[in-house]
Amino acid sequence: MLPKHRPPTHPGEILLEEFLRPLNLSQEQFAKYLGGSWTQPKVSEIINKKRRVTEAIALDFADVSGTSAEFWMNLQNRYDLWFARLEHRDYSLA
Repeated sequence: MLPKHRPPTHPGEILLEEFLRPLNLSQEQFAKYLGGSWTQPKVSEIINKKRRVTEAIALDFADVSGTSAEFWMNLQNRYDLWFARLEHRDYSLA
């Protein structure tokens, strides 16, 4: 069971701890590997929770990580929903 008192792990932390560090890849190397519009600052923003994982990013991460886009989107959605719940006002009628 997951603890309820702390936010879920951000997908950027998963990227860093489960993929980049074990493969001994720098953010710059990872960005170059992805190519296209990827830059080291863009990777850094995701790792530092300054940028969300979008559908396009999830597809790119899935391609290079052997996971699915759903994996990355679920991480982001859980993270976002946790914070939304903190700010949510209960409108229930009961």
